[in-house]
Amino acid sequence: SSFKPYVYTTAIDNGATPDDVILDAPTTFYTASGPYSPHNYDGRYEGNITLRRALAQSRNIPALKLAERVSIRRVIDYAHRFGITSNIPAFLPIALGSAEITLLEHTAAFTSFPDDGVRVVPRYISKVADYDGRVLEEDFPEVRDVISPRTARTMVAMLREVVLHGTAYQASKLKHPLAGKTGTTNDFTDAWFVGFSPSVTCGVW
Repeated sequence: SSFKPYVYTTAIDNGATPDDVILDAPTTFYTASGPYSPHNYDGRYEGNITLRRALAQSRNIPALKLAERVSIRRVIDYAHRFGITSNIPAFLPIALGSAEITLLEHTAAFTSFPDDGVRVVPRYISKVADYDGRVLEEDFPEVRDVISPRTARTMVAMLREVVLHGTAYQASKLKHPLAGKTGTTNDFTDAWFVGFSPSVTCGVW
């Protein structure tokens, strides 16, 4: 589910708003590989809810409906803009995070949200200095625009809701201004949190 912010970013960047309403109810999607009838992780449905709440509570059905609405191929295109280099097949369940993505590229991608839509490509060494502080070598970062500042700020606010009122509520106990997204695999075999403060972005497995 930590992949869902790319779905919501695609929707927001193409005209949706956090207060738009979407129906969280049992749904069958008709895909190229046949009918697909997913469910929410808790087996419950909330009816008409805002996109803000759908992301905060990590509801699967709204994420899939959004991905179908904007097209899963466009969602994948946005994920690649964020720096996800892994090959992502154009299947609807990708919206829920069924693709394999490394923790490094996922965490680096999330830095674009607090950086006003600008992506900074991660590097292991920023500079080398001698004992007296003279810089011997400096590796300047590769920087590029990913999304508009408006979209980035909207997503920061939505991801903040995940921490304040959603699936990452435990992180609010750290008493820092945090935002981010949780993610789990079936039966909680893997659990993730990728999030950020105003100064640090961190991914945890």
